[in-house]
Amino acid sequence: MTYENLDRKLVNALLHDGRASLRSLAEDLDVSVTTVSNHLSDLEEDGIIRGYTPIVDYDKLGYDVTAVIQLKCEGSALPDITERLREHTQMVSVYEVTGDHDIVAIGKFTDTDHMNEQIKELLIDPDIKESNTSVVLNTVVENQQFDLDY
Repeated sequence: MTYENLDRKLVNALLHDGRASLRSLAEDLDVSVTTVSNHLSDLEEDGIIRGYTPIVDYDKLGYDVTAVIQLKCEGSALPDITERLREHTQMVSVYEVTGDHDIVAIGKFTDTDHMNEQIKELLIDPDIKESNTSVVLNTVVENQQFDLDY
């Protein structure tokens, strides 16, 4: 068997079943368990696969308010602000972006009062010059991953 595109095929198989055993992956990909184990180790070591986690439905756990928070900040403070947002447990995504704002953060909150409290906590930072918050009305797709081409 040729190992061409094996890493991509392995990633795709794990995207469909992150709990698949090495044996079942080997059978599906028509290679040995050792080959799968070695390739998987390389993918993890290279940072391509960063971990294995469940996909949580936060709505069902009471976090049914999702907010998109856009921030303008003092340029030199950007790394500090993004780091604070990264450490903020309610933020599920934080991006440095181009355009009218410097940062876009996605947060999950139990209700609008909780969201408001957390956003006000952010806005007391003198390095944040402006903010714009949008509340998500309907989640169409979230945590979506896609199969790799090979």
